[in-house]
Amino acid sequence: MNRRLKPSVLLGFLLGIVVAACGAPSATSTIPDSSGTEPTVIALTQTGCQFLETEVQNHQFMPASAADCNQINSDTLAEREPEFKPLELAAGDYIFRVTNQNVPYELGFFLRGKGAGGAALPRVSGGGLTEGVTQDYLVSLRPGDYVFSCPLNPTPDYPLVVQ
Repeated sequence: MNRRLKPSVLLGFLLGIVVAACGAPSATSTIPDSSGTEPTVIALTQTGCQFLETEVQNHQFMPASAADCNQINSDTLAEREPEFKPLELAAGDYIFRVTNQNVPYELGFFLRGKGAGGAALPRVSGGGLTEGVTQDYLVSLRPGDYVFSCPLNPTPDYPLVVQ
């Protein structure tokens, strides 16, 4: 008896295997690292045009749009940037828990390697942070220099050093 699968059934089966094999964890999933521990949570708070945890003060910027932040950063970044406090972390699995605190438009989060050498480093990004919303972004960090920001707010590039 010769049994043949219909091409559509076979294609669906193969697509299911590919999706299962290639799927990455979602931004809100938690996975244990090789030691069996949960990822470390790093809480970050976005206000208008800035992340609070890396600047020496909350500047109380009140932008109505991303264009307002572009102007604010143009006017203030030179004096703010020398006082940024880099985040310093050990290599490992992290959840960056980002909150939109009182920004009246959608925000996001973008963590990536710094400079040309950063292209090979892990990265994570996403949006959907409306006012009052907190979202998790899962990433496994290797040693290197990183920056994080919100292109939608927009914020400066803040330093992150992973040992």
